[in-house]
Amino acid sequence: MKLYENQTLKIYNSLSGEKEVFTPIHEGNVGMYVCGPTVYSNVHLGNVRTFMSFDVIFRYLLHLGYKVRYVRNITDAGHLENDAEEGEDRIAKKARLEELEPMEIVQRYTVDFHTILHTLNFLPPSIEPTATGHIIEQQEIIKKIIGNGYAYEANGSVYFDVVKFNEHYHYGKLSGRNIEDMIANTRDLDGVSDKKNPQDFALWKKAEPQHIMRWPSPWGIGFPGWHLECTAMSTKYLGEKFDIHGGGMDLKFPHHECEIAQNEACTGHSPVNFWMHANMLILNGKKMAKSTGNYILPSEIFSGKNEILSKAFSPNVARFFMLQAHYRSILDFSNEAILGSEKGFNRLMEGVNLANRLEASSTSTLSISDWKKACYEAMNDDFNTPILIAQLFEGIRLVNLVNDGKATLSKEDLNELQTTLHTFIHSVLGISEEGEDSNHSDKLEGVVNLMIEMRMEARANKDFALSDQIRDQLLALGIQLKDGKDGTSFSVN
Repeated sequence: MKLYENQTLKIYNSLSGEKEVFTPIHEGNVGMYVCGPTVYSNVHLGNVRTFMSFDVIFRYLLHLGYKVRYVRNITDAGHLENDAEEGEDRIAKKARLEELEPMEIVQRYTVDFHTILHTLNFLPPSIEPTATGHIIEQQEIIKKIIGNGYAYEANGSVYFDVVKFNEHYHYGKLSGRNIEDMIANTRDLDGVSDKKNPQDFALWKKAEPQHIMRWPSPWGIGFPGWHLECTAMSTKYLGEKFDIHGGGMDLKFPHHECEIAQNEACTGHSPVNFWMHANMLILNGKKMAKSTGNYILPSEIFSGKNEILSKAFSPNVARFFMLQAHYRSILDFSNEAILGSEKGFNRLMEGVNLANRLEASSTSTLSISDWKKACYEAMNDDFNTPILIAQLFEGIRLVNLVNDGKATLSKEDLNELQTTLHTFIHSVLGISEEGEDSNHSDKLEGVVNLMIEMRMEARANKDFALSDQIRDQLLALGIQLKDGKDGTSFSVN
C-alpha cells in the first residue's frame, strides 16, 4: 500500500485561490513543471528559495509513494531585459559585455546553478530541458496557434492576439486581471510597434542584424518568445494536461498567464490543474536587487565573505532557515534571523543525536502515533514546513522526557520515533546527513565529551572551582551541561 492512499493532501491552487484536495490525473503518477533559471548570472538567494520550495514538494510527493516526473527547465534564450517585449536578450547582453559566446555564458552560469543546488542538497529534476534545444517544438506550437486564429505575423515577428483570444477564453484568470482594464490603462503605441494591441505578446521575434542568438523559421530569422519556451517544454514531457506547474510569485503575470493562453489557443483547454507560486525573499526588510547592492549570493553565505552577515553559515543552516517560513509567505533574510535559525538547527540535531542514543523500555507512556500523525497533517496542509518543524521540536521534547526518566518508550515506539525524525528531517526537508556539518558535529561532540571527563575528574578530586569553571565557560559558548542519573549530557543553544 502506498502512503498517499491513506493521506489527504491539500494544495493551494493559485487559479482558484483556495486549498484543494490533490488528486493526480493518472493515479499514482504526478507530473510537475517548474520554471527554471535564466542563466545569465549567478543564481541569487530568492531564486534558490523558490527552487527549494519545490524540492521539498518533490521530496514529499516521492515520500508518499507517487512516481513523479519533475521537469525544471533552463532558459538559455529569448528572455529579454526587464521581461520586456522589445530590447536585448539577457544572455546575449551578458555575452556582449564579457566578450564571450552566449553559450559560454549559459555554460558558466548553468554550472554555478547546479553547484549551488547540489551544495544545498537538492534532488535533481527528472528532466532538465533547455529552451535552445526545443526551437522546433516552439515553432510547431506557433503554427497551431496561427492556424487557430489567435496569432498573427508582422514584419518577421509573430504575436499572440490577446483581444481575439479573450473573445473565447479568459486572459487574466490566473492573475485576476481584466483585459478591458489592461487596455484602458495602457497608452497607445502610436504606430511604433508591429503589434495590433499593447497587450499582445511575442511568440517569435525577428532578429535584428546585431542579435547574436538567431534561428531560421517560417517567418524569417529570429528567436522564440520567453513565454512560449515553457509551454513547449512542459507539454512535450508532461502532456497537454498535467498536474502541477510552479514558479516564483513574480512569474504569475505575465509569464504564467501567457502560458495558459498559449496552451488554450493551441489545444482548446487549460494545461494545468494546480498552479503553485512561491513568495519572495527580502533582505533586511527590503527587496533584493543587485542595482542597489542589497543582495547576497548563496556562496557568500557559506564562505562568510560578505558585509551583511557576522559569520559563515553552513548549507544545512541556510536550508533550515528558508524552510522555517511557509513557501507562500514573504521571508526576510538577515543576520539576526539566520543566527536564530542556526541555534534552532543545532538544538534540533542535538535532539536527534540524543534520540539515537535512547534505550527502550518494556512499555510506552507516550503516544508516538499521535505525534507522527501531526507531522503528516502539517505537510498535507499545503506543505506547511514551519508547522512540521514545530512538530519535530515537539518530537525532541518527547526525547528529552524519556532521557530525563519522566517517560518511557517501548522498542517499537522508540524505533517509530527515530524513523519519523529521520524521515522528515532528511528525506522530506532535505537536511543533509553528511558533509561538513556532520563532521563539525562529531568533532564538537568529541571535544565537549573530553571537557565533561575533565570536569568529572575535577569533581572526583573535589576541585569544585575547576568543575564550575568548565561548566560556566562552556555555557558562555552556548553549550549547556546537564547532570543526570546516567551521567552528564550536553545541548547546544
